[in-house]
Amino acid sequence: MTPKKYTKKTAKQLHKTRRKNYFFRRKVILAILIVALIGTGFYLKQSISYYYALYFNKFTHKKLHNSEREAARIQRILTSNLDKTYGFDVSHYQNREDIKWDSLSIGNKTIPLEFVVMRATMGNRSADKHFEEFWEMAKKNDLIRGAYHFYRADEDPVIQANNFLANVKLESGDLPPILDIEKIPKRKTNKKLIEDLKVWCKIVEEAYGEKPIIYTYYHYHKDFLKGEFEGYPLWLANYNDVPSPSPDDQWDFWQFTENGIVHGINAKVDLDIYNGNSWSLRRLTLD
Repeated sequence: MTPKKYTKKTAKQLHKTRRKNYFFRRKVILAILIVALIGTGFYLKQSISYYYALYFNKFTHKKLHNSEREAARIQRILTSNLDKTYGFDVSHYQNREDIKWDSLSIGNKTIPLEFVVMRATMGNRSADKHFEEFWEMAKKNDLIRGAYHFYRADEDPVIQANNFLANVKLESGDLPPILDIEKIPKRKTNKKLIEDLKVWCKIVEEAYGEKPIIYTYYHYHKDFLKGEFEGYPLWLANYNDVPSPSPDDQWDFWQFTENGIVHGINAKVDLDIYNGNSWSLRRLTLD
């Protein structure tokens, strides 16, 4: 077969085409790398922010200490629950300037805090003065947010539910609404209290389409609430030296200390464990 002959003009055109294709492929590869880099940056945004704050954006702490016994108890709980997800509580008891939102961790800076629960309202008409600011800061720093209503046992459940709904606008990715009940009524029977709590829950559940989380102390739940709120997520407070908040109840959250020392907060706070990993916690949040 006679070899194909190329003219000088044809060879020049072929070289130009090859050169054009070469640079086009390079541009495509470069574009793919840029997109991948940007995507990785977004994916690792929280981790990058955490380590940047940890090593470069130093936070000067007040000297906060616990008793030797409490420090040992907290350490035992942390060690036994490393596969769980940790969070904390805030309210107006914490000053705004005391919280460095981009560098929160516990356990000698080894365990990041992934969710925050904050008091929104109390009783018929009261609202927490720091709620709106804390709510926005939590979202800005990619923390899973939860808002709770402190229930006043002798006040009206309908008015209390409406107070919560007027002040809290939950979004996709937030925890379901939370009902904090820890006081015994002075002017109502315990039976009436249960009825009123169910009224509050029904109103709020209809508004958000999710059952509220019930927060209370272990003994309060055992003595007054047990068996009354089946199917509701349960958040128990128990500050005793125990391996779990309840020996015989299924629980979702455990507030295990009110003396939590957090890297990034210049005041002691309540610390919480979610009984699962962070993926499981996100499944609990609102759609």
